[in-house]
Amino acid sequence: MSSRSEQFQTLVSRQPDNELFRFSLAQALESEGRPIDAIPHYEFCIAKKSDWMIPRILLGKILLQRGDRDAARPLLERALELAIEQHHEDPERELRALLADLGAQ
Repeated sequence: MSSRSEQFQTLVSRQPDNELFRFSLAQALESEGRPIDAIPHYEFCIAKKSDWMIPRILLGKILLQRGDRDAARPLLERALELAIEQHHEDPERELRALLADLGAQ
């Protein structure tokens, strides 16, 4: 039986410009403990849809886990702007906390 990431990789191979398949692949890779492999797929999603908040948050968190605070900060700041614009209160709270932690360190 194939893994979730293999299933989504097959879909991405067939439709490489489909951001929903890319997003699902990135999430599957993360759930399989392969966050680094998810990075280019989240980056693709962000490039394809400039107002898509969730891939920015998830990519920012991966970068934070890797210790790349300078790369994470603008992603999380833009995600916060989108959360406010789109009235997503839970992500807004989470992002404010993440950014406060970044500022405190």
